Amino acid sequence: MIVAAHGVQGQVKVKCFTAEPAGIAAYGELTDETGSRRFRLKVVGQTRGGVVAKLAGVGDRNAAEALKGMRLHVARSALPEPEADEFYHADLIGLRVERADGTLLGQVVALHDFGAGDLLEVAPAGKASIMLPFTRAVVTVVDLAGGRLVAEPPAEVTANETAKERK
Repeated sequence: MIVAAHGVQGQVKVKCFTAEPAGIAAYGELTDETGSRRFRLKVVGQTRGGVVAKLAGVGDRNAAEALKGMRLHVARSALPEPEADEFYHADLIGLRVERADGTLLGQVVALHDFGAGDLLEVAPAGKASIMLPFTRAVVTVVDLAGGRLVAEPPAEVTANETAKERK
């Protein structure tokens, strides 16, 4: 994401979600969310959590400031295949979440990491979302081809849901 303009020659500060921030340049052309605008990015410096970059076609501070808040996207084809037991968040969003007995818990609507590991936000039909730790102990099966996850929520999640239903 472009977080700010940097300097007067059209450079921008980019918050990166790559293992190494400068690695963002290796993905080649980036696009905006709609895919209608394309950018070549050249890393010219580092910042905390990101890089200072020059974008082709952005020549001055005004043009750079106009891009503030833009989310930059990498083509899926440019991403490496995930390792075994690794998943891209985008592949998990939308999957059904079921218990081992087939009982539907809901659908993954988001993944979050508040500092203690990934959490799946699961939206049951007509109810408030629940958060499930994305761990092997809770999520026992990830079946991308079948469009589902098998999960056994921790007892405290089940207890909280039961208490909410009684109110």
